[in-house]
Amino acid sequence: MGTAGTSADEIAGERRQLINVAYRLLGSLAESEDAVQEAYARWYALPRSRQDEIVSPGAWLTTVTGRICLDVLGSARARRERYVGAWLPDPLPDHTEWNHGHDTDPADQMVLDESVTMAFLVVLESMTPAERVAFVLHDVFRYPFAEIADILGRTPAACKQLAASARRRVRVARAPVTAAGQADTVRHVKEAWETKDIAALVDLLDPAAVMTADGGGMVGTVLRPIEGGARIAQYMVAIADKAPGLELLERSVNGVPGLVAHRAGAVMTVASFDVVDGRVTRIWAVRNPEKLRPWVRDG
Repeated sequence: MGTAGTSADEIAGERRQLINVAYRLLGSLAESEDAVQEAYARWYALPRSRQDEIVSPGAWLTTVTGRICLDVLGSARARRERYVGAWLPDPLPDHTEWNHGHDTDPADQMVLDESVTMAFLVVLESMTPAERVAFVLHDVFRYPFAEIADILGRTPAACKQLAASARRRVRVARAPVTAAGQADTVRHVKEAWETKDIAALVDLLDPAAVMTADGGGMVGTVLRPIEGGARIAQYMVAIADKAPGLELLERSVNGVPGLVAHRAGAVMTVASFDVVDGRVTRIWAVRNPEKLRPWVRDG
């Protein structure tokens, strides 16, 4: 049967799922929104007779969104090579804490689970575009390989191999620590940072910890990752010395405990952490103002 009985509200109701798919594929809220908007534009450009022939508009929209994201991923590598400093995925606020009050805000429609943690998204960034599409759609959203094959223009068997290759990359990352355990460690980092206690920070950071910052060339930050717990601790204290009045808040970042730095009422940095055995192994600090827009309350 076709979609003769499908209402405009039902079509619009697919947007939440499409935003969730696109963000996991692209790691960018703005690019995800653009991809979904383009998919809807293509749907509404279809003649009504063609719309009525489509059995599942949701599946059609997902397929088109997937193809658009695949094209974006193909060009993103070249764009990110020109990006000033390290590129990190957009940090996601918890919509219950940082709701803009707009139903159309993509951040408000995101399902926050283990597939959007910064650690997981960074692993996704290491995949080829085809691997990422196959893995995200199959392993995260449970789409059959037959449908994924239609997006990638490959056989289902080839898509299965792509997902398996991506899965091997993911297995390298350990299972995330519990939210409660991470919250305790992040709180201790906050306290040590606020008191500029280098010794306490060093104790909380793994000796082989790595800190990566994303300023996008728009604000001052380190352009290369800082390696080593001691060096990171010294850098964090230097930041505190140069930014008097910096206020640190414990907030959910991509669904797990993180820190948000405020100064003079403005959001300066959103930091995500990876914690192993009570010590921080990775810090991802996003400072690019364009990526921090969802964190600013209306008014």
